[in-house]
Amino acid sequence: MKATFITLTGIASIALVSCDNPADKTTSAKTGEAQAVPVGDVTGQKWVFSEDSSISFIGSKVTGSHEGGFKEFTGYFHVNGDQLAESGHQVVITMDSTWSDAEKLTGHLKSADFFDVEKYPQTTFVATGVRKSEASEKGTHQLSGNLKLHGVEKSIEFPVTVEKSEEQIHLTAEFDINRFDFDIKYPGKQDDLIREEVVIKFDLKAKPEVN
Repeated sequence: MKATFITLTGIASIALVSCDNPADKTTSAKTGEAQAVPVGDVTGQKWVFSEDSSISFIGSKVTGSHEGGFKEFTGYFHVNGDQLAESGHQVVITMDSTWSDAEKLTGHLKSADFFDVEKYPQTTFVATGVRKSEASEKGTHQLSGNLKLHGVEKSIEFPVTVEKSEEQIHLTAEFDINRFDFDIKYPGKQDDLIREEVVIKFDLKAKPEVN
């Protein structure tokens, strides 16, 4: 009887862990209508992403979660002195480079049920503003911009941590978005529903552009 109780307890523990929503541990991006991108000359020096940068995500359902990301993307920051410029920051993701921790899932993510990479080959993020975080906010800065995903463009704002040296800018972020906001609504199985929230992780490293 004792052994049975221990076994059942272990199964229950595993079930509880698998049901955790990773987005419960992250900050939800503030989402709204797409904003006007600042016009005029972008000031500061251009810093381009280095090859050791990464963009990844975590999606979850009732029975567990999956990790994934994108193998191909480009982008840059603009820097004034020791600070990020107010604009001039962009990320462009090649959606066909999507990967996940399961080969079958990778194919499904690329299909029309999710990213529909044939119809929407790129996802873009163009910054519309950056400000230093207040004491009550996470990260060193709050970054806002227009995210165009799955053909839908929305303004999002989320916390980032920026570290700068003479040779490198390192920007990290971990936040979640609601995929329904971008018309990605595949529900999953009736007894294993896919959650609306998706965790996004940026680990972006940039160096001064060499002309």
